[in-house]
Amino acid sequence: MWRQPRTVWSVAFACVIAFMGIGLVDPILKPIADDLGASASQVSLLFTSYMAVMGVAMLGTGWVSSRVGAKRTLLVGLLVIIVGAGLAGAQDSVGGIVAFRAVWGLGNALFIATALATIVSAARGSVGQAIILYEAALGVGIATGPLLGGWLGEHSWRWPFWGVSALMAVAFIGIVTTLPATKPTGRGTSLAAPLKALSHRGLLTVGITALLYNFGFFTLLAFTPFPLAMGAHEVGLIFFGWGVLLAFTSVVVAPRLQRRFGTLPGIVGALVGFAIVLAAMAIGTEHKPVLVVGVIVAGAFLGINNTLITETVMKVSPVERGVASAAYSFVRFGGGAVAPYLAGKLGERSVHIPFWVGSGAVVLAVLVLLTARREVMATDEVAGHDSAERTVEERDLEAEAVTVGDA
Repeated sequence: MWRQPRTVWSVAFACVIAFMGIGLVDPILKPIADDLGASASQVSLLFTSYMAVMGVAMLGTGWVSSRVGAKRTLLVGLLVIIVGAGLAGAQDSVGGIVAFRAVWGLGNALFIATALATIVSAARGSVGQAIILYEAALGVGIATGPLLGGWLGEHSWRWPFWGVSALMAVAFIGIVTTLPATKPTGRGTSLAAPLKALSHRGLLTVGITALLYNFGFFTLLAFTPFPLAMGAHEVGLIFFGWGVLLAFTSVVVAPRLQRRFGTLPGIVGALVGFAIVLAAMAIGTEHKPVLVVGVIVAGAFLGINNTLITETVMKVSPVERGVASAAYSFVRFGGGAVAPYLAGKLGERSVHIPFWVGSGAVVLAVLVLLTARREVMATDEVAGHDSAERTVEERDLEAEAVTVGDA
């Protein structure tokens, strides 16, 4: 699994840097609120604008990539992130930061959807192994992001934004120098393709499941720093522990659970465990040890879910993987956009309510997923064939995206 073409490692490295940007900002949410005199709900708009723009922009990623090629799409995405993150750190109002976080979200949309499709198409071995590589990059990035963000945030809340911009510049140079040129596919993907793909019951159901699950995920990510009421460095260390556990379970535990119990039981078990953790945090919100342990333990369940549900998206529908990724991301980031602001508003009434709502949303996600249990269980059969042989479509995709693989 770890012997991959240069294309895969180039994109995976850039993914690590990109995903560092998510957690890098988390430790400075409360310092921004304190310095600029903003409420929790106002600061949470940093996540809302980012996720909302990213979700909508996902609809156009396939259209762009099919016309200019994967490499150019990745580079444009990274360049937009560099500008958005850098200018966000130069703002003197929450509104200004929110606006440039939206720009950042546009860049992330172009990069993330293209990166996932490129890794899956280019990697040697099964789709599941490619997803593990992608989730490993995600886990490493998410784990180290809060640590770096907490360290930089001790100096100023502006530094993590500039740190993201600098890291993205490194990733940009890495893609330019190590990723061979990729030509357009020759068959342009329409802007409507992701929306049409959602007519597939399995893909739509998994997307709605992820939307609801993201209510819990971003309640944990965007709201927990406020009741914790700790410094940027301390919050960074806590979310570093969360990210390490997330990375470990996504790469090591998730595949083993999948082999032993199957994809559907693995996802359901992870979501139920996450819902229980959020409920415990709702009960013990006034006790910081409960919140600290809850955040870190949640990482274990999130890592399992992320790997299994991402692999399911790549297999559950017959559409091209880039289109499936864009359609799924469009739906799920809706939850990511609404949850932080809702959690902030609810938290102004009671610090317990956001965690209860997040837990309830994750339970609802389980119920929604079970309505498509046949489609999800069928992906295990696909996995069995995937390691033995490639379909004609997979070979075509691999040839289109990675004739460059070992150039």
